[in-house]
Amino acid sequence: MTVRTRGYGLGFSIILTLASTLLWGVAHLAADRRKTGLALMVAHVVMLAMILTVITVFGSKLLPLAVQPAWLTAFAIMIATIAIIWTGVVIWSYMLVRPAPVNRVGRAVTSALTIALCALILTPAIYAARVTYVSRDVVNSLFTANVSPVVSQDPWDGAKRINLLLLGADAAPGRPGVRTDSMTVASVDVATGATILLGLPRNLQRVRLPEGPPRERFPDGFTGAGPETPGLLNEVFQYAEDYPEMEPGIRKGQRGPTLLKKTISGILGIPITYYTMVDMKGFAQIIDAMGGVTVTIKEPIVYGKYREGLLRPGTRKLSGADALWFGRSRTDSDDYVRMGRQKCLLNAVAKQADPVTVLNSFEKLAVATKRAISTDIPQNVLPDLVELAQRVKANKIKSLSFVPPLINTVYPDWSLIRREVTRALADHGPSTTPPHATPQTPSPETPIALDSACR
Repeated sequence: MTVRTRGYGLGFSIILTLASTLLWGVAHLAADRRKTGLALMVAHVVMLAMILTVITVFGSKLLPLAVQPAWLTAFAIMIATIAIIWTGVVIWSYMLVRPAPVNRVGRAVTSALTIALCALILTPAIYAARVTYVSRDVVNSLFTANVSPVVSQDPWDGAKRINLLLLGADAAPGRPGVRTDSMTVASVDVATGATILLGLPRNLQRVRLPEGPPRERFPDGFTGAGPETPGLLNEVFQYAEDYPEMEPGIRKGQRGPTLLKKTISGILGIPITYYTMVDMKGFAQIIDAMGGVTVTIKEPIVYGKYREGLLRPGTRKLSGADALWFGRSRTDSDDYVRMGRQKCLLNAVAKQADPVTVLNSFEKLAVATKRAISTDIPQNVLPDLVELAQRVKANKIKSLSFVPPLINTVYPDWSLIRREVTRALADHGPSTTPPHATPQTPSPETPIALDSACR
């Protein structure tokens, strides 16, 4: 590369270097490198136009790509390539228009400016590549690569609703195993995103287990590990983990989710497609990584074995530890009040996890998420789930909780539960509430209402 022998003044050199950073080729045109300058300009304008077009026209389609490892890798390579080329153009431009050798001060100033401009380009590129790498690691860590078959034109294989089991696990100190103290099925209409949450209490007794070894061992309903215990629904998960014969052929760590999915599917009378479990302690770490979560506390919440803690009423930002007690405490209340607070907490986290918050604490959130969440959702379903989630956001989420007085948790009426589920899904489906229509009021017999815990 031949560089012009005459130098430029300090001011002119700074202007051309800055201009070439904003629009490639300006310095080359000034240095009579017309063909190269025009080629660089065209390349820069085309690249910027393509990026702008992708963001504005296809912006809504980009989010599903963020959960696909192959696309994340391609994105990281693209960012690195653009940053390297851009940095090279800036350095090349500086070499063409830098002050004459005799102007040592001018050269020092323009050299420092060029280094700063290169850093300005490389720093966000390195950060973006890092975020992409961490995202890829989270996807590969959380979601199995053993993909399930997906029909190309219909990812849900003809199903009108997809039912996801959402579990909140509480592995408290001094208590062996995991107890699924929060069990909710999110039933989502795949066409409209209309969603209803079906909540089951932890203390549901005499649960009918699915046919096979579980039903053979407990023909009259689940009674737990011994005759002296009642056998609650929240013990099914750990029981399957402790007794491999309950789910033969299923590896440890998946026996509990498998049996619980089948059991809850039988209770509600609907198929459970996938599950996601959040460890409550890990959930607290996610909240701390976010910088806390703001909720409105309606009544004083006492917590601790010896009532040593108190969350006062009012709207306040909770740390992870306080939020954990907000969702866990049953002191001076009961399981059903706690269920409402847990939904409130999840709703608050979802609303407050805005893009800025996520990016500012991305790595901390990623580490906490890997520790806190487990699921059987396969990677090839993620893009469609992301698109479905966008439709869910456009709808009001309703909830139906099977708690007293609707049901007796000791002697549940399983037929009643199934009838209520069938009626709730029918009232909440597209035939009743089509897109862009005003939601109809459920009949008095159907106990469906917007969750009021967060109002």
